[in-house]
Amino acid sequence: MKNLSFNRRQFLAGSASLLSLAALGNPVHSFAHFANKRVGLIGCGWYGKGDLFRLLQVADVEVVAICDVDERHLHEAAALIAGKQKSKKEPKKYKDYRDLLKENTLDLVLIGTPDHWHALMAIAAVEAGAHVYLQKPVSVDVLEGEAVVAAARKHNRKIQVGTQRRSTPHMQDAKKNIVDKGLLGKISHVEMCCYYHMKSSANPPLQEVPAFLDYELWTGPAPLRPYDGLPHGGWWRSFMEYGNGITGDMCVHMFDTVRWMLGLKWPKKVEATGGIYVQKEGKSNIADTQTAIFEYDELNCVWTHRTWGTPTDPEYPWAFILYGDKGTLKGSVMKYEFIPTKGEKIIKEVLYEKEKYPEDLKEPRIELHAAPASRRHLLNLLEAIDTDTLPVADILEGHISSASCILANISMQLQRPIYYDPEKRICVDDKEATALLKREYRAPWRHPF
Repeated sequence: MKNLSFNRRQFLAGSASLLSLAALGNPVHSFAHFANKRVGLIGCGWYGKGDLFRLLQVADVEVVAICDVDERHLHEAAALIAGKQKSKKEPKKYKDYRDLLKENTLDLVLIGTPDHWHALMAIAAVEAGAHVYLQKPVSVDVLEGEAVVAAARKHNRKIQVGTQRRSTPHMQDAKKNIVDKGLLGKISHVEMCCYYHMKSSANPPLQEVPAFLDYELWTGPAPLRPYDGLPHGGWWRSFMEYGNGITGDMCVHMFDTVRWMLGLKWPKKVEATGGIYVQKEGKSNIADTQTAIFEYDELNCVWTHRTWGTPTDPEYPWAFILYGDKGTLKGSVMKYEFIPTKGEKIIKEVLYEKEKYPEDLKEPRIELHAAPASRRHLLNLLEAIDTDTLPVADILEGHISSASCILANISMQLQRPIYYDPEKRICVDDKEATALLKREYRAPWRHPF
């Protein structure tokens, strides 16, 4: 009972809208208005299925349709979903997300595809009348993100972005009991980092596209690379054609957490340097080394990643550090540590829910440390839909975090600072940078902005 009480306190403290204790006590029946509501999933790979399985644990919904361009993923996901949902029915299966949205009336759509599809699919889903749970980043260029925000507001649909640190219990505790109580004093410097060895050094040969994969549709608006193996499953993250490198993949989480904790919006200036300094042998074209500065008034938020060497602090290989004149707060997905200038440390560890959700232990590739946060993130979205309020990771917040990382990449490319004006949607006094806010789409796909 102690763990359950703690879970409630942590979630209630950090949510944008408060969930009732009754809802948290019996989450499967939390939202009567969502009972038997119709849900669709686009992207049936690792994270797409994981998000859907977390939803099925906390809400009595019906998954009626799923979509993937890989037939194997599609059939595997359909069978797994049938085993988990109350009706035991397999959802309808689609290869093209446009057919899924056209042929089904859906209340909620989960999008877990590679990044280059996020914007178009999110816009199509809200235009079809659905609310959306959208994995980060929101987009692969800045103006795509602006278009997603505009569509959500125009159609009054809620989009929760998968920056679930905002729903992570120990992060919520750090915000409430350390940051908001002023224990850090004046915060004038932030460091964020990732030292995971994430850049692939592979150099696979060209291959025939397998019959089970629609590679043309998988590529969509992105450049069509010669096929050299299954892109999904991680290989796509090696290329800027489909995403925004490690800054867009990993910094977006930590920067979003810092902005949420400190109440920050758009940075005044973004400046970055980096490139492929060490791991030059493979096909991957993402930076293996990068440092970015997101500048605010009397505050710099500094991001560093290296996909080689050792981490600065082995206990915090992917983390943020808030420096205040009264103390320091270190935070990661596994714990936080408050180190005051005077007094004793405060340490909080990640919350697991293995006893409450024993099925987690049987799910392949599940991130056990992230499952509680994902469940709370989805519950927060359902509450936002029910009360017509914004979820904790509303699309605008997800856009600011995503776009700031994209601006860092633009700065690195042009080797100069970027000053983005979100009202005019331009880079101030920089036509070349402004042109990079919008990627060229591959025909016949059309950019949404």
